[in-house]
Order: sequence, then C-alpha cells, then structure tokens
Amino acid sequence: MSSTNDAWMERARREVPPRKLEKQLAMVRAACATFGREGYARASVDALAAAAGVSTRTLYNHFPGGKAQLFQTVVTWTSNQVRDAQLARLNALVDPGRPPHPDALERDLVALARAFTDLIAEYPDHFALVRHISAEADHVPAEVREAWQEAGPGPVAAALTAAFAALADGGLLDLHDDAPLASGHFLALTSATVLQRSHYGVLPLAETETDRLLRGGVAAFLRAYGYRRTGGR
Repeated sequence: MSSTNDAWMERARREVPPRKLEKQLAMVRAACATFGREGYARASVDALAAAAGVSTRTLYNHFPGGKAQLFQTVVTWTSNQVRDAQLARLNALVDPGRPPHPDALERDLVALARAFTDLIAEYPDHFALVRHISAEADHVPAEVREAWQEAGPGPVAAALTAAFAALADGGLLDLHDDAPLASGHFLALTSATVLQRSHYGVLPLAETETDRLLRGGVAAFLRAYGYRRTGGR
C-alpha cells in the first residue's frame, strides 16, 4: 500500500526515527492482513506479533495501547489512502468549475459511481477491515470507529456534498435543500449497494451485474434529485 499522502505516515516521519518507523510499518502491514482476515475481536496480540515476526513485548513497545491502538493505526492508514483515491476521482469526474451538459450528467454520475466502486478491488485489505468494523461494531472501540469516519468516509461525504451543491447551483440537480442527504443517497444507491451485494469485495460481482446496479442506482438518484425530472425549483 502506498503511503505518499497518508497523514499518519507524514506525522510518523517527523516524530519517529527511521529504523523505528521501518519496524512499525512492518507491523502495520502485517496487522492489516491479519485484521482483514480475522477481524478485530478474533485477532489476538500474539497472532499480530507473530505475523509481523516480532515479540509481543516489541509490539507493545511500538504500540503501547496494544491491539486497539494498532487497529486504529491500520484503519486510519488505509482510510487515508482510499479517501485520497476517492477525492482524486471525484475531482476528475465532477468539476464544479466546468459542470457537464445536462444530457451528460447521468453519464458522468455513472462514471463516478464506477470509479468509487472500482476501489473495492484496488484496496481489498481496506474493505476487509471496513467489513469487520461494520460486523463487529459492538466490539470495536468507539475511538477507532470515530477515527475511521474522520479519516475516510467523513471527508469524502463532505466533498461529494459540495460537488452536488455546485451542480444544484448550476441547475442540474434539485437537492431539496438537503445536500448531505442527497449525497448520502447517491452513495447508498451505488457503491454501497455493490459493497453489500459483494460482501465488501469478498465475493466479486459479475461486471454485468455491477453495471446494472450502478446504472440503476444513478437512474433512481436522478429520479429523486434530477432538476429537470422533478420539475425543478
């Protein structure tokens, strides 16, 4: 996994000596695979240390908070990567400064939904973690869930809301005075549907089925929020 734009990595480079950072990275990478396979509750500190090839004492020396701190670090790291990829694709496909022609809006929204959905296969370890966070919400510490939201889903939702608000200002969408709700509906009807149907990428869908779900989701979104289709303001 790339760490070029990762906030944790940037902070770690400033605060942690290079050799210590290298060891921490090895533990984080190994923990990512272990947590993705076992989940939070089932992954033991012994198993996490063994996967990284270190002793449990060494793991605690680097992550005094133990499993919870390590899991939060892994989740934040991978969430930052997926967030950056999502924002890059959003900016490339929905440019508020150059809104699409009304006839191209549906095409562009399908392309955005596809771009977000393609990340499931590109970041399988991350979505395995998200699957476990959702399934084990009562076992995952609250601060870990909050860190995940702040690192990934929160900023992406805010950026998508701003982009849709700009499209509404341009007369392409009617958001019914609730842009955050509209952006949430877009995600729920498109990428979130594919996530759920594929069990967070564990059982990938056929391309034809993914395409059907995404196009249908965008069509439903535009029936609810398309300016021309609802009669506008």
